[in-house]
Formats: sequence, structure tokens, C-alpha cells
Amino acid sequence: MRRVLFLLIFGVLGTALLLALGAWQVQRLVWKRDLLAGIEARIAADPVPLPAAPDPEADRFLPVAVAGEILPGEIHVLVSLKDAGPGYRVIAPFGVGDGRLILLDRGFVPHAQKDAARALGPAEVQGNLHWPQERDGFTPEPDRAANIWFARDVPAMAAALGTEPVLLIARAPTDPGVTPLPVDTAGIPNDHLNYAITWFSLALIWAAMTGFFLWRTRAR
Repeated sequence: MRRVLFLLIFGVLGTALLLALGAWQVQRLVWKRDLLAGIEARIAADPVPLPAAPDPEADRFLPVAVAGEILPGEIHVLVSLKDAGPGYRVIAPFGVGDGRLILLDRGFVPHAQKDAARALGPAEVQGNLHWPQERDGFTPEPDRAANIWFARDVPAMAAALGTEPVLLIARAPTDPGVTPLPVDTAGIPNDHLNYAITWFSLALIWAAMTGFFLWRTRAR
């Protein structure tokens, strides 16, 4: 009897814990969907002038419209696109008046077009401000001799090009040979549904195993 009671309590508590974890992931799923919807609405909003002092948190994804000048000097960030293969993001200095310089993410070029000539000079650009978190402890240092970077490290790129640590990602082409890569929410993970299914599945297995062991114990 004592063994049966122990198995029952252990099984009920384990099942309840796993169900609670699954329910928590469902709540997180709703929260993440609301968050992504808010980000998507912000990204697609009407553009505003570039703030005087953009803030990496308050102004993340802020849509802006800027008239300025694309200047010489580029940083090439290694990327790979599903349909295009390996290539580079082209990051250029962009003068926006009054001596201000910011970073402009012009978009993607194939590997073979890395060092091709691109249009410079006056341009009107609409896009979104972003401070991507792409660098971690495993990211290699940039190969400055070959001008190959492995992440969009905004402070480091700004120091290299002598600009403010502000990155504007273009929505529309700034050169016929450059494919814009506008900001979207595709890179923001939302795995909470998978987690919820995992926890609920484990709860079902735990409950089934508890029932099986109780049946065997009673049968003996």
C-alpha cells in the first residue's frame, strides 16, 4: 500500500509540474505573438525624420526617411541567403547633413560582386534603425585586410568608418546591383509552441507510465 501511495503521489506531482510548464509556454507563446505583432506594426509605420540622438532601445526598428549622401568606403558582412547563396551585406557611410555620418545597410550583393563599383552621391533613403545582436563569443574577428566581417557589430563598424553607432537598413534599392534586405521579424525566435507541445507530451507520457507502474504494483 505504501508503495502504491508513493507512486501515486510521485506520478501526480510530476504530471502536474509538466502540465504547468506547458501552460507557461502557452502564455509565453501569446506574449511573443503580441510582441512580434507590435514590432511588425512599428517596422511598417510611416517614416519619421532621423532623431538627433537615436537610442538603441527606444528607437530600435524605428522607420525613418533621410536625405543625404552615400560616401565612399564600405564594410562587407558575410551572409548567405537561401535562394542566392553566399554573399555580403554592404554597409556604407551615409552623410545626413550638419556633418553627421551614420551607417547605411544597402543590402545584399553576391560573392562575385563584392568589390564591384556601386552608385555613390546624393540619395533619399527610407528604412529602419536597428542595432542587431549578431556577435557572440564564437564570432571571428573581422578580416580587415580582405574587408570581410562576420557580424554587424554596430559600434565596431562605426569606429571603422568614422560614423555614429547608428545603422539604417534600407527598404528600397540604393543601387541596381544591391538587393535590399529590409528589417523583419523572421530572425526573432518563437519556439514556445514547440516547447509547449514537448512539455504536454512529457506530461502524457509521465501519466501513462505512472498508470502502468501502478497497475503492475497492484497486479503483484
